[in-house]
Amino acid sequence: MGKIALIFSGQGAQYTGMGKEICENSKAAKAVFDMADSIRPNTSNQCFNGDISELSITANTQPCVFTVDLAVARAVEELGIKADCVSGFSLGEIAALAFSGMLSDEEAFKLVCKRGELMDKAAKANPGAMLAVMKLPADEIEKICSQFEDTYPVNYNSPAQTVVATKEENVDALIEAFSNAKGRAKRLAVSGAFHSPFMAEAAEGLMEYMEKVEFNEPSIPLYSNYTAKPYEGDYKALVKAQVENPVKWQTIVENMVSDGVDTFIEVGVGKTLTGLVKRIDGNVKAIKVENVADLEQLK
Repeated sequence: MGKIALIFSGQGAQYTGMGKEICENSKAAKAVFDMADSIRPNTSNQCFNGDISELSITANTQPCVFTVDLAVARAVEELGIKADCVSGFSLGEIAALAFSGMLSDEEAFKLVCKRGELMDKAAKANPGAMLAVMKLPADEIEKICSQFEDTYPVNYNSPAQTVVATKEENVDALIEAFSNAKGRAKRLAVSGAFHSPFMAEAAEGLMEYMEKVEFNEPSIPLYSNYTAKPYEGDYKALVKAQVENPVKWQTIVENMVSDGVDTFIEVGVGKTLTGLVKRIDGNVKAIKVENVADLEQLK
């Protein structure tokens, strides 16, 4: 039997009521929500009752999605399912830091609150947009991006999808350029140009914050967004780097499969990563877990 990987959702799929059912039906999940509320009062209420506009503000999205991600992971663990390794997409990597034991739940939650606050501030200071590009290979997308100022491929999601970040005034011309190359581009509903040089100030601020944070050795391998390999070396530098550099999701999944993973369990909000895993490798099992019915299927 192959290995099991837990993969932690990123922001973008947040919705009113997320995590409520899990919280009400799992002691381990409720403990995560209680922890979040003890540090950032109203986090649970925001997840359960906040409207989508409130939940889509980066400074709110990140702590809320982190809480749901980690709560669901703890509920899966409560069933006796043991993960052999973990990874997380963008902010999901911070929840994975907690699950792997590199940071306590409290330290990881404080870190994600600071990360959300800094990225929100950077997005306002350096406005930008993100586009999901389909039907074009990554190298062709890179070539088109190089023809535009301040335009970068930032999420290498699957063979069929790459996300790019750019400044607002480039959006229409960029969509047209991808269309002319027989691709298709769709604007994402995000508040900034994440994982790009637009986030340099946030990355610096996060590094400064982490000066007083102590990291532990991981109890299981955590695959980094920045290197697509298990964390090693300077852990703080890897956390900083992923804020202002591309997420190499396709390579992460390919490396996990090469290392023996044949079952991916997406924990948290939505099923984006489950879909990406299936597009990257049709031979592995990919399951999403975000509610009680999903948990029941794991028993």
